[in-house]
Amino acid sequence: MNPKANLLIIDDEKPIRELLRDVMANDRFVRIETAENGRDALDKLKGFPADIIVSDIMMPEMNGLELMKNLRAANSDAYVLFITGYGNITNAVEAMKLGAYDYITKPFDPSDLRTKIQRIIKREMFFEDNKTDGNICHSFENLIGQNKVMVDIYKTINHIAPSNATVLITGESGTGKELIAEAIHHRSLRKGKPFIKFNCASLTEGLINSELFGHEKGAFTGAIKQKKGIFELADKGTVFLDEIGDVPPSVQISLLRFLEDRTFKRIGGNQILKLDCRVICATNKVIPDLVKNGSFREDLYYRIKVITINAPPLRERRSDIPLLANYFLKKYSDENKRRISRISPSGMDMLIAYSWPGNVRELANVIGHGVLICNKEEITPACLPSEINPGCNGGGFSLTLRSRSIPLAESILVKKVLEENNWNYKKAAKDLDIARNTLYSKTKRYGIKKPQ
Repeated sequence: MNPKANLLIIDDEKPIRELLRDVMANDRFVRIETAENGRDALDKLKGFPADIIVSDIMMPEMNGLELMKNLRAANSDAYVLFITGYGNITNAVEAMKLGAYDYITKPFDPSDLRTKIQRIIKREMFFEDNKTDGNICHSFENLIGQNKVMVDIYKTINHIAPSNATVLITGESGTGKELIAEAIHHRSLRKGKPFIKFNCASLTEGLINSELFGHEKGAFTGAIKQKKGIFELADKGTVFLDEIGDVPPSVQISLLRFLEDRTFKRIGGNQILKLDCRVICATNKVIPDLVKNGSFREDLYYRIKVITINAPPLRERRSDIPLLANYFLKKYSDENKRRISRISPSGMDMLIAYSWPGNVRELANVIGHGVLICNKEEITPACLPSEINPGCNGGGFSLTLRSRSIPLAESILVKKVLEENNWNYKKAAKDLDIARNTLYSKTKRYGIKKPQ
């Protein structure tokens, strides 16, 4: 599709069809056709290759939802933009789940409709040289994988990225939900604008409200000056709310209000502020279960799940394990200046057979482990931790350093960091991100002593 696209307008009221046709006539569409309902539209589409479809939802003969199902069944690549009354927004959201691009509510300004259509055209121009081919998708942004389920995720990201739809990313810990959120942002027209991440489980109820919405000077004890919240800082960009299932009830109410019209007040303030930022949420919890037990608002759930992407566990895409393992092998070998170029066939068999409860994050740690303790040019089963290779006596310990997170037997890691810092306990403790007294205790426990 180029800027001179074909447009199909569908509405059961002739005056509205004619009005929309007149409004869009100046936008240099190659051709504009109209239809009075979904069934009429499908007949028109047999001889009219529409690039963009603007349609009412509530129509006789065949409504917008039925039309969308038919378009999906026919694998149509037309962008569908629905017009709906405020009371029928639920139907519009359902249509988006079926593949519609966006919707606009009545009454609307024709310039708003034109803006949405221009966004579609810009989207095609933006991605013209960056389309995803399902046969060669080894990587996509920072995501890695060629399994069909991953290729489908790449295609979904490409399709939804240019819209403003709120996205809910679900999946177990370590499956790459944050990477999916980043890919959506970087493939959107908001690329270059702020992408701000916030973990909803990291702060208390009061602090979450302040972090999200900001506060005015004197709003509470310690509020010595005005502070802008994350949403305000991300204006024109994207906010990624991780662990959305842990948001306290009072914050859920504030969040729901914001998602409804992108307006809010800073804590302690009276001014109503309006923003333009996209919201992407993620959780490893089953939100419907939280809704049933009353810990998560049902209306908020439907607000955040306009589009849902499920990040698959690694055990469900085992064909990607060799690809990921070799990626991490090169990454950690380069970082640690080790000459390890391959994983032995028996080692790879063990990696593929393992269940990976920690998913891609655990695989990264395991390869990092192997890189550090391997003394050959390849990672063999003997280099893998005991949970991967039951015949190995190596531990599955994981200790976080400021620069990396690698599982290794604790005594070996502590000694290695001390040696790297020439037995300077202050520097070693800083690298290990632990107190100096804790480091002393560990060296005593493991009998680690500086060589004479």
